[in-house]
Amino acid sequence: MSHVYWILILNLWILKATSLQSGSRTVLREIGSGGGGSDPKDYGVELNATNFDGVLKDTPATYAIVEFFAHWCPACRNYKPHYEKVARLFNGPDAVHPGIILMTRVDCALKINTGLCDKFSVSHYPMLFWGPPTKFSTGWKPNQEKSEIREVDNWRTAELLLNWINKQIGSSYGLDDEKFENEQLPSNISDPGQIAQAIYDVEEATATAFDIILEQKMIKSKTRASLIKFLQLLVAHHPSQRCRKGSAEVLVNFDEFCPLDMWSSDKHDVPTSNLKEVLHDFQICGKEVPRGYWMFCRGSRNETRGFSCGLWVLMHSLSVRIEDGESQFAFTYICDFIHNFFICEECRQHFYEMCSRVTSPFKKSRDFALWLWSAHNEINDRLMKEEASLKTGDPKFPKIIWPPKQLCPSCYHLQGPKDKGTNQIDWDQNEVFKFLMSYYGNTLISLYKGKGVLADDRANATLDDLVTSTNAVVVPIGAAFAIAIASCMFGALACYWRSRQKSRKPRRSWN
Repeated sequence: MSHVYWILILNLWILKATSLQSGSRTVLREIGSGGGGSDPKDYGVELNATNFDGVLKDTPATYAIVEFFAHWCPACRNYKPHYEKVARLFNGPDAVHPGIILMTRVDCALKINTGLCDKFSVSHYPMLFWGPPTKFSTGWKPNQEKSEIREVDNWRTAELLLNWINKQIGSSYGLDDEKFENEQLPSNISDPGQIAQAIYDVEEATATAFDIILEQKMIKSKTRASLIKFLQLLVAHHPSQRCRKGSAEVLVNFDEFCPLDMWSSDKHDVPTSNLKEVLHDFQICGKEVPRGYWMFCRGSRNETRGFSCGLWVLMHSLSVRIEDGESQFAFTYICDFIHNFFICEECRQHFYEMCSRVTSPFKKSRDFALWLWSAHNEINDRLMKEEASLKTGDPKFPKIIWPPKQLCPSCYHLQGPKDKGTNQIDWDQNEVFKFLMSYYGNTLISLYKGKGVLADDRANATLDDLVTSTNAVVVPIGAAFAIAIASCMFGALACYWRSRQKSRKPRRSWN
């Protein structure tokens, strides 16, 4: 019995010692990480088997690097700072060279990733692979012929990895490159194909606008209808399919989450915090992907371009997608949306003043597209003068009258512009309209079409796809009929959805 007693005492002592040792290690780890500081920021995007294909499919980057590692591997831990030095250049909102390479990591020590690592024949740690993002779904095998995925064979330091990348794409990037010091920032005025990158900016601007509306609690009794109408326009004509789907989901559930009686006379404090929490569950442009930076709309300064540029591209893209019978509806919905939800006070007042000057309803989509183009140039003309005097413009992207001759020489009559102001330019408006249709139409979505994100085959569409494709192209007899059909479908879907929710869980309450 005494032997058992001492064995128990010994075991308790060992457990205590182990606990103290572990606790001291935890303390030391906290002290070693800075005490009051933090670990260096991770730029490499952590992927796993559940999001691997989706993230790589949706990234706007032209190339991707995937590092397969194990968190217990000392060599992997020592290599991580080198990998992060390179990832800093390409990943995240502060990327020096955005939209070129997405740098990711997969931890093969996690059981969830076992099959994924086997798919790439990972035989040692770390292993790095390079290729077009959409091609990673097929995996990799040694000596595989005709594979666009390649193993990176010279990666052991940050310098070696970046040199290897430079050789692959003919670049001359350096580890000391800083944000906005890239002399190769696109000018946006010489290559019409650059607008294809703006499809991601349009998504980003749509999501940002929706976030601002929720953050600023801008949904009121007087603005509710305006938001619903704008959502209808997005559902029918947004250039991104996933934004059409997300807008439809918000619209179908809007009455549930934002009923009219929220603003009844006896309710002075609307539970907008609850509304924000609920609507944030709906990603208006689908699941988030590691973007966070502007592509076509990227300025050379943090405070320039970005959101406002993306919003303009969205409005122009809507103007070239509507049918003739929808032109007045689109004009009204966009004007009201800017008036009610654009948070820059002076900007929205100027825009709404231009809307108020329109006295006759638009009957042709061409007329609305040209009005929006002219309004944009009027704003640019005013801002050019203000920014020149105040020195607040973007030096690499100064405001110009659009489109410049480099993009559309046929838009100008032979004598060309007489002055910098849009009113002094002798425009060929037929050519301008053709340019707008091409530039903000097919060219804008060409990158998405190449990635298969914009499906044209609606024969096998799901119910959500049917909702997103309900527009005047499908029912080309006019906007009123198209919107009525869309509204009926939304109502039917809403009833169906609510009936299912009632049988599964209690309704949400605002109390």
